[in-house]
Amino acid sequence: MQCDYFLEGQCLSCSWLTKTYTQQLAEKQIILSDKLRSFQFTDIDPPVASETSAFRNKAKMAVLNTVEKPILGIINHQQQPIDLCDCPLYPQPLQQALAQLKSYIKTVGLVPYNINKKRGELKFIIMSYADNKFMLRFVLRSSLMIEKITASLDTLYQLIPDLWVISVNIQPKHAAILEGDEEIILSQADVLPIQLNHVPLYIRPQSFFQTNTLVAEQLYKTAANWVKSLDTNNINKIYSIWDLFCGVGGFGLHCTDKFKKLTGIEINQSAIICAKQSAQVMGLPSPDFQALDSTQFTLAQQQAPDLVLVNPPRRGLGQALANFLQELQPSYILYSSCNLDSLLADILLLENYHISKAQLFDMFPYTPHTETMLLLTKNR
Repeated sequence: MQCDYFLEGQCLSCSWLTKTYTQQLAEKQIILSDKLRSFQFTDIDPPVASETSAFRNKAKMAVLNTVEKPILGIINHQQQPIDLCDCPLYPQPLQQALAQLKSYIKTVGLVPYNINKKRGELKFIIMSYADNKFMLRFVLRSSLMIEKITASLDTLYQLIPDLWVISVNIQPKHAAILEGDEEIILSQADVLPIQLNHVPLYIRPQSFFQTNTLVAEQLYKTAANWVKSLDTNNINKIYSIWDLFCGVGGFGLHCTDKFKKLTGIEINQSAIICAKQSAQVMGLPSPDFQALDSTQFTLAQQQAPDLVLVNPPRRGLGQALANFLQELQPSYILYSSCNLDSLLADILLLENYHISKAQLFDMFPYTPHTETMLLLTKNR
């Protein structure tokens, strides 16, 4: 991938850009192989590759400089404001939409927030792109500019006709925090639809979704295939599933069917609303999605499901949850993580399980980060 920002030393976020993509995948696979060898597992599936450019479906941009010449981008390692609207990680429609947003900010007079002077209102722009539709979030210091944005929505739609969801997030703190708790929907639609592997998913402004759509599609498809193979080849069939840290339900909805009992747990209420909407559209008979803390939910249970799906935050499951899963002993645990170290630390606590499948999904090209998925089977 050609990146002028990197070549000119303006943005160094893609720290592996000096390596060929073939080298990156090979190095990541070697790292995974070395770390799994201590678990006596060597039969790792080939890595799932990403597109090498235009693969990110979300842009999180600080709004910098002045209202007359707004910059959407970052403060780089040299404390310089860098406009990243042309970042080659973004697909062209997203690049074009970001460029139009700068015109909108200037025309409407949305003053960028200056962290040093503690002045201004517009802190961040968060924009997602899926199935040729956009979700746009304005992160503001206060509600002062909401009326101005609402009054100029027609202008915004003219500049970006494919806008689907528009919202304002209020983040009043003088700190480098991306968003606050309060979200105000300004558009008629409140969810961004996306279809992956014939599974309808929905993204609300404050719900998490993987930033690499094509790799996420392969991740969910692989999880579904692994679960299907368990139903086909093993004595212990899958009748009940817990999807912990389920987000909008991507893993659980891919791995279930009308004969399985699916319980999805996610602390983010917005994501649970999305998961319930997907289940309804799919016609699933009795899914149970609840806005709860995954650890607290699990510790309150007395009977294990056949399969536990986990996709925790970077910190991992934690000792309490891992230890309790060890005691409950579900037949299988399918664990996906963007942090290999915390994943392996959790597996050390799951002594009653062995790794039966492993695969790397390159969700984050040009960085050392990966998404790793393991299938753990209870020892007989």
